[in-house]
Amino acid sequence: MHQTSGFRRTLGSLAALGVLLLSTTASAQDGESCKAIRLSDPGWTDITATNGVASVVLEALGYQPDVKTLSVPIGYQSMKNGEIDVFLGNWMPAQQAFIDDLNGAKAIEVVAKNLEGAKFTLAVPTATAEKGIKDFADLGKNPDEFESKIYGIEPGAPANANIQKMIDAGEFGLKDWELVESGEQAMLAQVERASKEGKGVVFLAWAPHPMNERFDLTYLSGGDAYFGANFGGAEVYTLARTGWSGDCPNAATLFKQMTFDVSMENVLMGEILGGKDSKEAASAWLKANPAVLDTWLKGVTTFDGQPGDAAVKSALGL
Repeated sequence: MHQTSGFRRTLGSLAALGVLLLSTTASAQDGESCKAIRLSDPGWTDITATNGVASVVLEALGYQPDVKTLSVPIGYQSMKNGEIDVFLGNWMPAQQAFIDDLNGAKAIEVVAKNLEGAKFTLAVPTATAEKGIKDFADLGKNPDEFESKIYGIEPGAPANANIQKMIDAGEFGLKDWELVESGEQAMLAQVERASKEGKGVVFLAWAPHPMNERFDLTYLSGGDAYFGANFGGAEVYTLARTGWSGDCPNAATLFKQMTFDVSMENVLMGEILGGKDSKEAASAWLKANPAVLDTWLKGVTTFDGQPGDAAVKSALGL
């Protein structure tokens, strides 16, 4: 009799424990509205690369990443409108004005710093620098060397706005110069043409980017007031629309832990610029560097609550 009662109590305790474990697992899972995760890509190869990595991992976890190509201003407006969930490309301090606006509207959350050691400012081919053009102040003294043109990236980019501001203010003797807005690939094609022809060209350059391997280039000093110290030294942050992290805690944990480095992005960007699909490049890199998954996936489950690390490694064939 006493043994039977004890057995029943044990069964009851085990049942209660099971309910507790199930409820704990369920609470860690994301709701159905979190399955599709909308990411923004301004058309920059570095963000295409990191979106590719995120997409490979998210798909292996059972999520549905949806990458939308949007210019920086439109991408941020879409976050404000609740139409974009996550953005991996908040370059700071270059995008400070956008962040001030979004913070004023209480539209975003900073999820994590995903990259350190980046830089972003104007550069010239080293052959041009060797002619004595190594500083922003040297540009206006040599207009013929550059046909009074500075090559930027896509219209609407904050860095282009900085360049236009310099020109409008007549800084560095650039009053009559022209900003040529195009896109990353068109800009780099112009750099390649000019370099082959031995002509000067001044353009937006940044790291991480395989342009640093492809071209022998020199970053210009003297642009701190417009691009920041240390050649536009930058940090890149992951942002989410306000409320998303709370609504989707499992996916948010992944993004909090998903960080990159300059050398990783250089490799991925080189593969993408060489014609490889971003997810294909990401999968190959992850297979060669599986240790990062241990950090990224700590405490992360699949969408249906299974161990995330095992699921992603299995999907990659590891």
